[in-house]
Amino acid sequence: MPGAAPFPPLDPALRAAALAARGFMPPEEGDALYEAAGEATAAVPGAPFLEVGSYCGRSTVWLGAAARAAGTVVVAVDHHRGSEENQAGWEHHEPDLVDPEVGRMDTLPTFRRTVLRAGLEDVVIAAVGPSPAVARVWGTPLALCFIDGGHGVEPARADHDGWTPHVAPGGTLAIHDVFPDPADGGRPPYQEIYLPALASGRFVERRAVGSLRVLTRVG
Repeated sequence: MPGAAPFPPLDPALRAAALAARGFMPPEEGDALYEAAGEATAAVPGAPFLEVGSYCGRSTVWLGAAARAAGTVVVAVDHHRGSEENQAGWEHHEPDLVDPEVGRMDTLPTFRRTVLRAGLEDVVIAAVGPSPAVARVWGTPLALCFIDGGHGVEPARADHDGWTPHVAPGGTLAIHDVFPDPADGGRPPYQEIYLPALASGRFVERRAVGSLRVLTRVG
């Protein structure tokens, strides 16, 4: 936006809080997400950010820092039962996150501690529930939507179909774990979110950092 004030640099204390938090977001991709959020709020002032797939809150801290700098909020959508790859027997399973009383993953307590320790409870809103269910009742245009939810085919497809329509014109769609080469990682975020978003003609890519793709809604 011409004449807009520069977006503030990332608060070093909040970056340290993000790096100390549990999760899988690489530092350079988290920093790029913060930058993308700053660009998004310049294009769509006042609109909220939304994250699909918060896990223990590592990426949420970067987005919460951006939300505070932008004077908005970030809604963190997650059922907190873990994605497929977080379940027992899978690569990213963390046994201490299983609730022993019910025998299922429960990342919500860790997520809440992460947000509290970062001092971001005033700008982070947890929406606890399945992503498709929350998307069906969502009605607010988004400055930025960051999708890092389930990496199976059906969850990824549902996140694309449910959330991309809510990105405001000029707003940002950020997608994590996009691996064009199958040797690098799972394919659904690439095949079921990234490629369909570009093929729709409503989004164009503006940046790639590691496995993070940053797209702009143009239509």
